[in-house]
Amino acid sequence: MSTDTATLPVGRYAYDQVDRTFLSQRVAQFREQVNRRIAGDLSEDEFKPLRLMNGLYLQLHAYMLRVAVPYGMMGSDQMRALAHIARTYDRDYGHFTTRQNVQFNWIRLEDTPDILEHLARVNMHAIQTSGNCIRNVTCDEFAGAAADELLDPRIHAEILRQWSTLHPEFSFLPRKFKIAISGSPHDRVAARFHDIGLVARPGPQGRPVFDVFVGGGLGRTPIIGVQLRDNLPEEDLLAYLEAIVRVYNAYGRRDNMYKARIKILVQALGVEQFREKVDAEFALMNRADYRLDPAIVDGIRARFGIPDLVAPADAAQNLAADRRADPAFDRWVRTNTHPHRNDGFICAVVSVKPDGGIPGDVTADQMDLIADLADGWSFGEIRVTHMQNVVLGHVRKDRLRDLWHRLVAAGLGTPNIGLVGDIIACPGLDYCALANARSIPIAQKLSARFADPELQERIGRLNINISGCINACGHHHAGHIGILGVDKRGEEFFQLTLGGSAGNDVAIGQIIGPALPEDETVDAIARLIDTYLVLRQGDEQFIDTYRRLGAASFKDAVYAPA
Repeated sequence: MSTDTATLPVGRYAYDQVDRTFLSQRVAQFREQVNRRIAGDLSEDEFKPLRLMNGLYLQLHAYMLRVAVPYGMMGSDQMRALAHIARTYDRDYGHFTTRQNVQFNWIRLEDTPDILEHLARVNMHAIQTSGNCIRNVTCDEFAGAAADELLDPRIHAEILRQWSTLHPEFSFLPRKFKIAISGSPHDRVAARFHDIGLVARPGPQGRPVFDVFVGGGLGRTPIIGVQLRDNLPEEDLLAYLEAIVRVYNAYGRRDNMYKARIKILVQALGVEQFREKVDAEFALMNRADYRLDPAIVDGIRARFGIPDLVAPADAAQNLAADRRADPAFDRWVRTNTHPHRNDGFICAVVSVKPDGGIPGDVTADQMDLIADLADGWSFGEIRVTHMQNVVLGHVRKDRLRDLWHRLVAAGLGTPNIGLVGDIIACPGLDYCALANARSIPIAQKLSARFADPELQERIGRLNINISGCINACGHHHAGHIGILGVDKRGEEFFQLTLGGSAGNDVAIGQIIGPALPEDETVDAIARLIDTYLVLRQGDEQFIDTYRRLGAASFKDAVYAPA
């Protein structure tokens, strides 16, 4: 395949014929497995590990298929394929997840091979989106575009994807394993809440070095990852990560699924003993077999298309004039954009969380529209964020207002990114067999309660995260306000945590008191936010007010009598 970047898909790795042949073979294999299951030749117990390796879950009401979006990057052709699947095989929508993937919640088993075949035609799949393996490597949604970026992490995310996919030693780990990588000094990937978190920056001779964090995670036992290594040279990246996963594979617990994650192993051994085991394994490896030479990295980089970032000299001035002329547009720019490394461009965040809507859900028509907008405004490139939104990464500033008009007309122009309406929520008990409570209705009620954009801006940055069970798929421990669904004698209740953060100021939210019924929870959060607005100093953000005053200042508001 030519490595002329002008012919390659912008922002993502270009598959070659070897990749496409592999996907085709994989679909044929799974089609045969599905046929054997339908015929009764495979029991559910026999079929389960096979379907999980292809991203297929059995949920409360139907099968759910989780489609991989490597490091959150996709093209307009791939988004249109997802729209087709939603329209043809699901109930006309898909769901963006906190792993930068896409889920379809109403899949028939017999349709799954056809869906995977359709995905393969656009170089997509569902491999390793489930099972006890290394899952989708996540990445900064503004990678390769952000003004504050030190190093584009997508190249190394792709290298890690290739290293970890169908790794013969790591296909049956003690438990699932998640990696995130950032190239910015501002952590936008929750690096310290991952099994392995990587923070990259330029090192000697301009080659990257990596700070390596290990043993982070949420769920039943939330733990902040510890720094295992700093300034890891690029050439040793794969060898060192292989050493970490080997140690986990050898020593991780398999007798208790609740204690099987690497975070439990790191805590049990202590960081020093864990580091000693990793270093010993690392020393025994033939590192030449794993060495990332510059030529290898450059070869991967050459398979990424580069956008032609040419804008008129007055693009920034035109945007400033557009903002002065339209207060509603100005508000959206303040909340839903991010500075680009090229002064003529800007990153636009498309909120898929309309007032009263379901966080992360996108209809087939909206998917098609996003694909059209990506073609017209952002070189056909689309990014899925771990906040369950979508980013168009390279929009000319002088064309941003036209894009906004299209988004507003489609119900995708809500100005709420980073604000109280930008709620993260898992599917909860409406779909998930593991959940104790429904996440969606409480998210919708909170979103409707705080729909006023002026109120949202006055409140300022505030992250609300909702999980339907202790597995924490909604990352409630990392929310400034976290909501956890619990079961109390067959009734749905919600427990509040305060003070969590997934950024540089990483923290685990603390339980504030007893769980509350759904409607009381919504009212309690409203009182809590009213209390914050009274207690804050100047433009102080919620998280800073909470840390300054502590939980006691908010607890009375939460549990005030009706």
